[in-house]
Amino acid sequence: MSEHIAPASPGRIVVVGAGMVAHRLVEQLVSRAPADTPWSATVIGDEAHLPYDRVHLSEFFGGRSPEQLAMAPTVWDDPHVTLRTGDAVASIDRDAQTVTTRSGETVTYDTLVLATGSWAWTPRTDGTDLPGVFSYRTMDDVVGLQTWVADRAATLGRPLRGAVVGGGVLGLEAASALQDLGAAATVVEFADRLMSVQLDDGGGEALRVLIEDMGVTVRTGTGATRLVSAPDGPVGLMVLSDGSTLDVDVVVFSTGIRPRDRLARECGLAIGERGGVVVGPTCRTSDPAIWAIGEVASHDGECAGLVAPGNAMADVVVDQLLGGDAVYTPAPDGTKLKGVTHDGVPVEAASFGDVFALTPGALEVTFADPVAKTYKKLVVSDDARTLLGGVFVGDAALYPSLRPMLGRALGADPSAFLAPEGGAAAPSADVPDDVVVCSCANVTAGTVRGAVTEHGCTSVAEVKKCTKAGTVCGSCVPLLTKLVNTQLEASGVEVSRAMCEHFAMSRQELFSLVQAEGLRTFTQIVAAHGTGRGCVICKPVVASILASLGVGHVLDAANAPLQDTNDHALANMQKDGTYSVVPRIPGGEITPEKLAVIAEVARDYGLYTRITGAQRIGMFGARLEQLPHIWQRLVDAGMESGQAYGKSLRAVKSCVGSSWCRFGVQDSVGMGVRLELRYRGLRAPHKFKVGVSGCARECAEARGKDVGVIATERGWNVYVGGNGGFTPRHAELLAEDLDDEMLVRVIDRFLAYYIRSADRLQRTAPWVADYPGGIAELRKVLVEDSLGIAAELEATIAQHVDNYEDEWAATLADPVRLARFASFVNAPDTPDPDLAYTPERGQVRPARPGEVSDSNPVIARSIPVRPSDAELEASR
Repeated sequence: MSEHIAPASPGRIVVVGAGMVAHRLVEQLVSRAPADTPWSATVIGDEAHLPYDRVHLSEFFGGRSPEQLAMAPTVWDDPHVTLRTGDAVASIDRDAQTVTTRSGETVTYDTLVLATGSWAWTPRTDGTDLPGVFSYRTMDDVVGLQTWVADRAATLGRPLRGAVVGGGVLGLEAASALQDLGAAATVVEFADRLMSVQLDDGGGEALRVLIEDMGVTVRTGTGATRLVSAPDGPVGLMVLSDGSTLDVDVVVFSTGIRPRDRLARECGLAIGERGGVVVGPTCRTSDPAIWAIGEVASHDGECAGLVAPGNAMADVVVDQLLGGDAVYTPAPDGTKLKGVTHDGVPVEAASFGDVFALTPGALEVTFADPVAKTYKKLVVSDDARTLLGGVFVGDAALYPSLRPMLGRALGADPSAFLAPEGGAAAPSADVPDDVVVCSCANVTAGTVRGAVTEHGCTSVAEVKKCTKAGTVCGSCVPLLTKLVNTQLEASGVEVSRAMCEHFAMSRQELFSLVQAEGLRTFTQIVAAHGTGRGCVICKPVVASILASLGVGHVLDAANAPLQDTNDHALANMQKDGTYSVVPRIPGGEITPEKLAVIAEVARDYGLYTRITGAQRIGMFGARLEQLPHIWQRLVDAGMESGQAYGKSLRAVKSCVGSSWCRFGVQDSVGMGVRLELRYRGLRAPHKFKVGVSGCARECAEARGKDVGVIATERGWNVYVGGNGGFTPRHAELLAEDLDDEMLVRVIDRFLAYYIRSADRLQRTAPWVADYPGGIAELRKVLVEDSLGIAAELEATIAQHVDNYEDEWAATLADPVRLARFASFVNAPDTPDPDLAYTPERGQVRPARPGEVSDSNPVIARSIPVRPSDAELEASR
């Protein structure tokens, strides 16, 4: 094997496999190859999808499509790169230096890179070929699983009984997925504990408690020996090695992986004893023209099963092809459970390093809290100074900061890190330059600091773009944030992060941390990143963040105490203490029947009524205890909350466009309705409005809105950052002549990016104006996808759309939430006697000071909480 002989130039590169590490290799080639270096890369993958993020595959069940899971697809637009999907390489001819695909095409290479990954291994079990038996490895696997569960449940007329064979990380993700699909789940694990490779006995038992709390049955110490079909053919029974049986309608095997090395074997490359293509330090195989990276590569007899080592190998190969001398050195890495939740809260389990204290003289420091259901362990050297490993179950907040310190001095008594109160803080951002902060992208602390000092990055987002740190699994984001801000301060850049006395960071930073760590309550958030009990500043901010991430109804027990006054009542409080009622009227379009219901409600409850500036009808003067009765009638008529009370979408204003207007060139009403129904209920740092005009005459005043859409003969122009509250501002042009679908995608990206990165109570106008590089840079990010996050932003909105529910309809169905709507706790049906009104222009308004006197009587509006049926009938 000629390990250090690099070609004069990469030449014609063929990459066999189109997974995550193949994407990394091409991405590095595109960014690092000098302009005068001749090269081309043909990537051939057997899956029909674009290379996708397998780490987050389980998010498919949360609504993310294959397209939304695709990894930075803009890399395939480079003229040097050709991507061929759905056509696997069938054979390799090393003498001719060609590969032949399944479709019969022959491709010549100067350099061949094997990135074929691994396949899901299934133990010898009778019946694995029955319908209803799945692996959990690829996009096709999860699509097939979802389809089977839906179809089979419809056939049987009941929820399915599911089983997962394998209690590792993917097995637990599969069990959670079955529950998400409405099936019951039993995990069958041959070892004596869950995640047996990553967790010790204590951690495994703690995780078992959390998984069983989800409603998942756990069977350890046994395995599946046979699957038996049901009378109609599909799987119906699982026989276990302990002699017991399980009734099953769907079975998922997640029992490990094996390298996909068939092509290498058949063409005569050296293969490791345990499988995989043998590679040396440069990832070159026994053929100098062929390299292997990722799960198919066997380095020192080991095949890595994580994306981080594969990315590191890809970087080494690119460096070698470009004439460098980089070599691959395996680095100890950690594992963190993802994609498993209980009532919306992530089930946390993570470990790294010498979990089982096998190092001679190693000491174990453990803290277990059976009440809080947490387990933490640090493994340290015999002098208790050097960190050798760690296990965290139920609370993995320390994992991101401690994992990079593996093999280094802790700097404190290890027990202090695990103490429930008053313990030492996790390692600060003062870590050595050579510490790997992001193992997925192999980014060191020195590289992060260099992004600030040498490349001028001034935010975490810019450092992510520059270094790719934090862009894969996201677990390093908390430490990355600390590093960036510390370096900015050290460079003399003032970093004002404090949101209030309880959170020493901005809303943007807190949003990223909450999203990355899967925190779901204010208690969790303040414990992890704040102090004290919160205040009127930070509580609404946290409430907004949780609402933007779709964490429960705003009046749920954990969320209700965080809300502002208006959100508490799901209505805007007026000057006299009563509330407004504003149903949603998408695009200003409403049927006569719904108009009649609004009119009847306003008349029956004596409400002041007006047409708002956003093409809606507002009714004013409703008492708190009347709101549920009013909304019940509106909901029954098919209307929903217009969210006039929330920091969210208010309305989408539109003109009649081409439907009626002789000047209209596009259907502005149809687009207005589409956008309002898409973004209804979308919580944001501030309220926002949208306008859609059917031609350049601008009757909907679109350029005065946060998002303005103006029709052209060729499609739609979209403008952003208008309005501005006290400082009105015209929106700026973001993109031109978009078709309907691209228009929606660009608006998705804008809103998701704004929600993610704006400051507390910051409107879109100042956010756009303050964005580094202004609208030109925003255009690169949102239209050209310069950061490679467009798919992720679109997925955020898609998830919101899928999970949307009308807040008032949900409230009416919940007696606990309804109990909040009482003016007086000890007399819930008694109206406020101090409310007084005076006539004006045929309606009533709140009486002003001095208007109430014996000589000038006022209308007391003694309308009952709910008018009786007889009164309603009489009034008609």
